[in-house]
Order: sequence, then structure tokens, then C-alpha cells
Amino acid sequence: MPNIKSAKKRVKIIEKKTLTNNMIKTGYKSAVRKFEEAISAGNIEEAKKLFSEATRKIDQACTKGVIVKNTASRKKSSLSKKLNAAIA
Repeated sequence: MPNIKSAKKRVKIIEKKTLTNNMIKTGYKSAVRKFEEAISAGNIEEAKKLFSEATRKIDQACTKGVIVKNTASRKKSSLSKKLNAAIA
């Protein structure tokens, strides 16, 4: 445990930021999971709606700094490939 006042404050801030980051990360992962479940079930119309939701969540995680820009781009690209393959 920290003894210095500023270090105690940093611990509180880090805990709060960790909770926020985990919430954002969980949100985009669950959006991606729902999209993939719709694809595997064959729901193309629902998958299109969930695709836009998932890409929005990924972009949000990217702008918040939870994931890196290239990671976000790679994830969106793979989701787009899956959607296009299901449509075709």
C-alpha cells in the first residue's frame, strides 16, 4: 500500500480508469459476439444491424484509447469479411 498522499490518489484513479476500460472492452466484445452468433445462425438482416453496432463499439473503444487504431481496423475488417461471406 502506498504511504504518500499522491500515490494513494493515483491508486484510486487507476482503479476507476480500469473499471471504465473494462466496461468499454466488455461492451465491444459482447457486440462482436452477438454479431458472430447472428452470422452462425444465418440471420443476415440481424447481422447487418449488429455489424453497425459492433463497428460503432469498436470505434468507441479506439477513441477512448482502450484498443489501438490498427487493432480496431483489423477487427472491423474481419467482421466485414464475415458479413460479406455470409451474404454471398
